[in-house]
Amino acid sequence: MSLRNQKRIAADVLKIGETRVWIDPERFEDVSIAITRDDVRALIKDGAIATKPETGVSRGRYRHSHLQKKKGLRKGPGTRKGCVQGDEWENRIRSMREFLRLLRKRKIITPAVYRTLYLKAKGGAFHDRRQLKSYIEEHELARR
Repeated sequence: MSLRNQKRIAADVLKIGETRVWIDPERFEDVSIAITRDDVRALIKDGAIATKPETGVSRGRYRHSHLQKKKGLRKGPGTRKGCVQGDEWENRIRSMREFLRLLRKRKIITPAVYRTLYLKAKGGAFHDRRQLKSYIEEHELARR
């Protein structure tokens, strides 16, 4: 026989969800006889029906990830959100543009070459100044 109805009444009396209602397996017959709310209240007082404890959210996963972050892991660019990556980009591009201006000022590269390299840098063709410098050397874009 199903104790669904008794479970529902018990949940209502105890003011909890039906999943948190515990029924003693040894007192199955007593509970199945209970029809009214008073019967259920009596069984609760007797201990045949009880409340299961609330289940919380486990902190195990947090502890593990927190420990790894303390070690310096899980902090790469794929994890970060916001403008931190933008700052990296700004610093890189500013460094490359400053280098290009210096080369143009010293007349190591022509204004036309400066413009093409400037646009390439803007498009993300170079990762840093070193790569830009090696590109200039490989393609013999320097005057001297």
